[in-house]
Amino acid sequence: MIMREATLGRTGLQTAVAGLGCGGHSALGLKRHGEKHAATIVRAAYDAGVTFFDTAKKYGTQSAVEQGLAGLARDSYILSTKFDPMNKSDRTLKSVDEFSATLDESLRVLRTDYIDIYHLQGVFYDLYPQVCARFIPALQQAKEQGKIRFTAVSEDFPGDTDHKMLRTALEGDFFDVYMLGYNLLNQSAARTILPRSQSRGVGTLCMYAVRNMLSTPERLRANIELILAAGQADPEKLSADEDLSFIIKEGAAQSITEAAYRFCSNTEGINIVLTGTGSMEHLRENIAAINAPPLPGAILEKLSAMFGNVDCIAGN
Repeated sequence: MIMREATLGRTGLQTAVAGLGCGGHSALGLKRHGEKHAATIVRAAYDAGVTFFDTAKKYGTQSAVEQGLAGLARDSYILSTKFDPMNKSDRTLKSVDEFSATLDESLRVLRTDYIDIYHLQGVFYDLYPQVCARFIPALQQAKEQGKIRFTAVSEDFPGDTDHKMLRTALEGDFFDVYMLGYNLLNQSAARTILPRSQSRGVGTLCMYAVRNMLSTPERLRANIELILAAGQADPEKLSADEDLSFIIKEGAAQSITEAAYRFCSNTEGINIVLTGTGSMEHLRENIAAINAPPLPGAILEKLSAMFGNVDCIAGN
């Protein structure tokens, strides 16, 4: 397979458009099949041409990522990992000492001298100013020490479906990379984030391309009902029992999952689409879908008419 490549914004990093997400529901199959299996998924992705690997301490997959990439030239892949700056239960901030300890642990577990992309993870919109005030100096210091190459921030998409935090981040210019939620049902980032991130040279990582909403018919219907209840779609263009099967019937894709990945990976301003799986078969299918050409124009126009005004759901 010939892998499509992209430049990750102003980082200048060249990478395959398909990136391996090592968290999410699947977490590389770690919980179900164990760490050896998870490491096998990582190596299979690399062998298929994937060069971007996104993990985090809280995912529990850093060790599996290290095992999967062991023995490979360090400059042949890109490592992305994260620090969660907030205690979600009481909405307090963690300390700079915890930041330093987490970064050093990631370096140790991943057996590397540096992290290519280091994120402040899942930052709440209303805590963004405090998070930046506390941790941007720590990120700068880590960068000066050579422990990280580029800075990133990821949004709490389920709680921030209209990207308020990233819109605030765009008022400044510190972060080199954004991780954002974007999919068939919530296309709002294409209106509010991607044009501005492109003009700033900020790299973009797409998460939530599929998730449960598009892989489970019942979840898809539930999400559409939420969209209609919020008044964000025209009932004459989107019915509560819509299953998106028209995409397959019209020959645009062989599955909704394929269509979803193609939709995201061919959106202007998206650099890398993350796919997560614990299945070798799904890994191959997902990489192929991300590398496939855009959906037909007529299908894209219909999807825009149906979901173009939606920003109220994430798709979990």
